[in-house]
Amino acid sequence: MKGSKIVLGVLVGVAAGAILGILLAPDKGENTRKKIIRKGEEFAGDIKEKLEELLDGLNTKCETAKEES
Repeated sequence: MKGSKIVLGVLVGVAAGAILGILLAPDKGENTRKKIIRKGEEFAGDIKEKLEELLDGLNTKCETAKEES
């Protein structure tokens, strides 16, 4: 669980940095909004992938525990 918290923290930090970079970069409002939406979608996909990996790991551990007992 500690490793997953670290990964989640890193992902949140990367997303926050990307959003701040986009917001502070000089660009048209419409372009900035599109960039934010795209980064948000990428971030959501990354989180979904990490959660699926975590759940797969937990399922594997549960199955192993069932077999051992």
